[in-house]
Amino acid sequence: MSSALNVKFDIFLLPFMSLLYLFNGLDRGNVGNAQTQGFTNDIGAQPSDLNLSVSLFFITFVLFQPISSAVGRRIGAKNWIPVIMFAWGVLTICHAFIHGRAQLIAVRLLIGLFEAGFYPTAVFYLSTFYTRFDLAVRIALFYGQYAIAGAFSGAIAYGVFQLDGALHNWQYLFIIEGALTCLFAIISWFWLPMGPGSAWFLTPEQRLFSTNRIQIDGARYVQHQYGKDGLEKSTERLSKRDITETAKDWKLWYVLFFNICASIPGQAFSVFLPLVVKGLGYKSITANLMSVPPYVCGAVGLYIFALHSDHRRERGFHILGGLLVCLVGLIITVTVSHQKSRYAGLCILTFGSYVSAPLTAAWLSGNTPEPGKRSLVLGVNGFGNLAGIIGSELFQAKYAPRYLIPFYATLGFVATAFLGYLAYRYTLLAVNKWRARRTEGWSEEEIEDERLSEKRFGDRKLTFVYGL
Repeated sequence: MSSALNVKFDIFLLPFMSLLYLFNGLDRGNVGNAQTQGFTNDIGAQPSDLNLSVSLFFITFVLFQPISSAVGRRIGAKNWIPVIMFAWGVLTICHAFIHGRAQLIAVRLLIGLFEAGFYPTAVFYLSTFYTRFDLAVRIALFYGQYAIAGAFSGAIAYGVFQLDGALHNWQYLFIIEGALTCLFAIISWFWLPMGPGSAWFLTPEQRLFSTNRIQIDGARYVQHQYGKDGLEKSTERLSKRDITETAKDWKLWYVLFFNICASIPGQAFSVFLPLVVKGLGYKSITANLMSVPPYVCGAVGLYIFALHSDHRRERGFHILGGLLVCLVGLIITVTVSHQKSRYAGLCILTFGSYVSAPLTAAWLSGNTPEPGKRSLVLGVNGFGNLAGIIGSELFQAKYAPRYLIPFYATLGFVATAFLGYLAYRYTLLAVNKWRARRTEGWSEEEIEDERLSEKRFGDRKLTFVYGL
């Protein structure tokens, strides 16, 4: 029945959540497409103001992720996602009517605020439906919409920019994408179940089995009272101990810096890839269309790595593999001058650049059995989006058309991430070996005492084995 449940979630839940994330990516990155049509010039701003506004977007986007994630945890993703999604959809439409630098910055700051909670809330929401080692490939399919959004955005922009009407063609882009976001925000409130126990597309027997398997998946390390929807009772969804344990979670803070370094290519290209492609010699409208294949390569690479990661039940080496591919693409991009060769380098680069972020989220989620703490860990892990600030400051117009300095800097960041993730994996392995020595020879009674004891919390219990 477990496989049948996953199939139903894969049909009724995952594609819809992925579609919502597609709009999240579209509304975040469409300013890059608009800029190829003179967006900043038309609103009376400078090209450098676009970089500044993108950087400031990531400040509110990053700072409010843990807070927004906590709200989503408290009131439920079904109630929180439609609200924040409708708000950022309205703000996307507002892009079409702004004037000047100040209004551009204000709108981007507000979009960052409302988009902040979507990803961690959605990932935690999925973790309440899928078990530990069924999750990574689903997160990859979900996160892959970030890359698909880039491809889709380029294709949409190419079509919309053919329009000839009373408005600038980039204005139609913001209006169309923002209106669609608002529409699907409304639909999501009716479509999404509160939890597996209230999923409208499951039979009563499947609902019961679904809630039981999630509880059993973490039963050795957590104890809660659950409601009919399969979630913990509202009074137990978030505690002070969840907050303090998150603050003290060494493995979260250890990997966060390297997650930021690894995320720079993906975050930067979500906005600036059309401009980088334009720098290869393509015309402005064609550059939007030619940005599609690299994004598709990114999605394909992510799906392949994530599927194999879940199959092998391993995270670290798969992340390292993605970073290695990314490094190869970066080296090609900075060392060759031929247009088609550099374009091939971009495709190789993007093939590996989207792997680390979702697999890191799945890694942290699987290694955090306590649901309340897990929601906060995923929120704090959202600080990895600080990479967007670095990326937006690196890929400035003054470095066009080849963007060599930004690419060299990105190469250094990705190399640092590779070494960091390698050390992180072997640190977790060392902890597992130490715990195995500590618990060697324990009786069943001692193991049960450790499970029930409140002295150590969740993954800090000596019986917990970190996934590698």
